[in-house]
Amino acid sequence: MRALGFQVVEADTPDAVAARLTAAPAGDRVAVVDRRFRGHRHALRLALTDPRFDTAAVPGALTARPAARQALVRALAALPAGRSGGPSAYGGGSSAGGASAADTATGTHTAARTATATTAQNAAVPLPAPRSGPADDVLPDALAAALAATGEPPYRPELGVLVAEVATDRAAAEAAGTAIAAVDEESVRLRSAVKARDGFFTTHCISPYSRYLARWCARRGLTPNQVTTASLLVALIAAGCAATGTRAGYVAAGVLLLASFVLDCTDGQLARYSLQYSTLGAWLDATFDRAKEYAYYAGLALGAARGGDDVWALALGAMVLQTCRHVVDFSFNEANHDATANTSPTAALSDKLDSVGWTVWVRRMIVLPIGERWALIAVLTAVSTPRVTLVVLLVGCTLAAGYTTAGRVLRSLTRRARRTDRAARALDDLADSGPLAEVLSAVLRPLARRMPPFAAPAVAVLAAAGVTATAALAPHGSWYPVVAAALYVVTSAFAVALPLKGALDWLVPPMFRAGEYGTVLALAAVSGVNGALPAAFGLVSAVAYHHYDTVYRIRGGAGAPPRAVVRTAGGHEGRTLIVALAAAVAAHRTGFTVTLTVLALAIALLVLVESIRFWVTSGAAAAVHDESGEPA
Repeated sequence: MRALGFQVVEADTPDAVAARLTAAPAGDRVAVVDRRFRGHRHALRLALTDPRFDTAAVPGALTARPAARQALVRALAALPAGRSGGPSAYGGGSSAGGASAADTATGTHTAARTATATTAQNAAVPLPAPRSGPADDVLPDALAAALAATGEPPYRPELGVLVAEVATDRAAAEAAGTAIAAVDEESVRLRSAVKARDGFFTTHCISPYSRYLARWCARRGLTPNQVTTASLLVALIAAGCAATGTRAGYVAAGVLLLASFVLDCTDGQLARYSLQYSTLGAWLDATFDRAKEYAYYAGLALGAARGGDDVWALALGAMVLQTCRHVVDFSFNEANHDATANTSPTAALSDKLDSVGWTVWVRRMIVLPIGERWALIAVLTAVSTPRVTLVVLLVGCTLAAGYTTAGRVLRSLTRRARRTDRAARALDDLADSGPLAEVLSAVLRPLARRMPPFAAPAVAVLAAAGVTATAALAPHGSWYPVVAAALYVVTSAFAVALPLKGALDWLVPPMFRAGEYGTVLALAAVSGVNGALPAAFGLVSAVAYHHYDTVYRIRGGAGAPPRAVVRTAGGHEGRTLIVALAAAVAAHRTGFTVTLTVLALAIALLVLVESIRFWVTSGAAAAVHDESGEPA
């Protein structure tokens, strides 16, 4: 216990246990561990130190974070006399049958110095066990059962071959010792540091050695957030090398991009190895991944420009496509993860294919996850040109997007599911509707009620395609894109007039992303204005950050950004209309570039300040870590 950072306090009766729990400061984590516990240290580490769960348990040990402290005290008080918590079930605390209470504190804490418990950051209480009696009289196990009976079962980590048990006699203790010695605990801990579901390149080319780098970092006291930041810095240096436009710079950029990816894998493995999960860490990991990739695209565009080749449109197209792919993933999962009666023959077929070894890796590679994508970009950067790199990337991502989106559409059409109000709220938040759509949706709601179930996604698809195509095909300075953007405002409001609970309503947010980003790209590309495409790249980057920030707030259970921020940012429909107006008014003039730049800076300042404030002050939120295995 002390090796895990706990300060042990003995408690020889259930009443003493209750007193220890009550006396511990309200902000402390507490744990209850039977003195006869026998097992691997990592089994206790998994049960007692993982910050993601309010309560967790393994045989003979139970922990509760501050949010669950009162529930634990109530469970202890509710145990019937004579069973586990009853006074008659416990003796005077022999070394074999007693238990102890422990707190994690900076100083040493013993049974004789209970007053120091008030300075603890966390508290763990190994408790008294019966001198004799059945194994189900172990107090931590009884408390875990009592918590489960209230509808809040403790999290039970997957132990695999790790040992965690309560030895009721000498023979059991000796058998447990033999079982413990037969397992290489460190090897198990290293294997468990690797993400269970990942891409082929990451699993077979990076993780076999990056986990040892994660252990090296852990032993030197480095945190996952520090490794995440190092990964970002290396990627930014790689982007700078690509921006030089020289062959040596491109080779260095490719090597450094792979090095950044190794560190990107390492930070998650370090978090799993040392159980250093945090809300801030999950946000940094997710947003820095996007910042690294999109900064690298910009570096390629700058490097190509030095050689006389303008590939800003390709770089922006790659960013738009990749962001829309992610929104498809996010929207689909949010729409279905808590749906009831959630069955689909297409999903069953997918699960069946996953049971065949080689198909698993083929299907994971087809979606071009971050490992395969970054390896492709790194190699092509080193051996070819930025134009070739971005064209191949666009083709690959288009095929991957078609494959994943088609599969999700088929699942949705064949799925029998009732989607919840929470899912509808999440999709509405992901839609990022501004004040214009907010007002018009109320007006259009009666009409929307008379429409068929697939009206919302169909209108969203047509609206996005219409405004983007008009922006791309209209002459320079034409007002047709403004008319199309105005219609886009109306149709976008119609699409969100009703709660998004339909089978394909999850398509609405990604269609809005495609409509807004695609319009900005098209107008900048056809404007012929110097600097318009780099400015558009900056604008889409700022808006995409806002959209990713919304996603990870929802994933962390914090909900979307404040409505005031969303309204001030204009919503996707408002920004689309503003850019269309700017393109018409400032045609063939630098005013269009200036407008895009000012809009980008304003949105970046607005969303960054609020986002950083939220995530830095979100320490009280539940720690999270992305283990979904989705391609990133």
